Amino acid sequence: MFNKALLNSEVQGFIRNFEGELSKLAFAGSPFEEISVQELMQQIESRKKTEKKLPTWFKTPNILYPPKLNLEQTSSEITAKYKASLVKGKSFADITGGFGVDSFFFAEKFSSVHHFETNETLSEIAKHNFEVFKRQVTCSSEDGLKAVLKTNCDVIYADPSRRHDSKGKVFFLKDCQPNIPENISELLNQCNQFLLKTSPMLDISIGLNELKHVSEIHIVAVENEVKELLWLLQKDASNSPKIKTINFTKTENETFDFNLNETTAANYSLPQKYLFEPNAAILKSGAFDLVSEKLKVNKLHKNTHLYTKDTLIDFPGRRFRIEETVPYTKSETRSAIKLKKANVATRNFPESVEALRKKWKLSDGGNVYLFFVTNLEDKKVMLVCSKI
Repeated sequence: MFNKALLNSEVQGFIRNFEGELSKLAFAGSPFEEISVQELMQQIESRKKTEKKLPTWFKTPNILYPPKLNLEQTSSEITAKYKASLVKGKSFADITGGFGVDSFFFAEKFSSVHHFETNETLSEIAKHNFEVFKRQVTCSSEDGLKAVLKTNCDVIYADPSRRHDSKGKVFFLKDCQPNIPENISELLNQCNQFLLKTSPMLDISIGLNELKHVSEIHIVAVENEVKELLWLLQKDASNSPKIKTINFTKTENETFDFNLNETTAANYSLPQKYLFEPNAAILKSGAFDLVSEKLKVNKLHKNTHLYTKDTLIDFPGRRFRIEETVPYTKSETRSAIKLKKANVATRNFPESVEALRKKWKLSDGGNVYLFFVTNLEDKKVMLVCSKI
């Protein structure tokens, strides 16, 4: 159980207005008789971690926070909202409820939401916060997997823990807790749709080997960093799941979709006027040839996942103007690099970014972008670019 004294107005004011160093607070001790300094520090530290990730929680008074590890494992608001857009129905069960961020947004769409969390204190914290938000969510501190196998609902959602009691951090779905692959057939008997969140590090082919009835795979990135993979499962799924990539940026949502079994041949060319770099969600999907065919751009090389074209187009990623293509020789590269600062990247190139910076005495930053790549003639070149 959480300490209810944390909800006293004076304590809440202290937590919200604390601007000092936690180390000094730890040394000084708690100014409140009923609250330990550890409890205060947890609330202050965890609240600060929500400022960008969970702004609704951060700005709302009287919210309680769990240890920071629980916050690191929870969805951000932007990804939780996206998840809630993928499924529909009246009844919803989150069998790995955690801090309750996903359940919060699913409660906007479903008339009945059940939040299961085996950690009793975390369940109580989530319940309290739902009450603050006036969200109609039922909270139970019990094993969600066992509970939903005894009842029916429209949608079941799970975000299994990737830390196993005996194996430590794990990389296969069967080693996560709860074990979804082992129970997937029974779970699908209890719902119309099953939504699974997994680590962005999970290999898609490994996930497909472990799961059945995959209808869609969503690769979700925020500001060009893949945050999570979402697997939508249902009994009538075809043998060719849809792959949907999305990258949320400050100005737009970049999308690129295809079917898993969809294949094509890429087009190739030497560097032209413009260079296109796919976002991280597309790179995770592995749809390198499909990008070439669907967006009518040319790849630089079979293993160089950059694209080029003589005309500027909308593209799900970064766009550059190629100012110069320089053969990667000692003399020509030296004469071309006339600056001390540049953004350096490599694609299908034998030297690392760190080694190139040291070799050519370049610090990071500025407005010039240098791509060291292998072209379709298997020659090493440096592309001097400006960002569009």
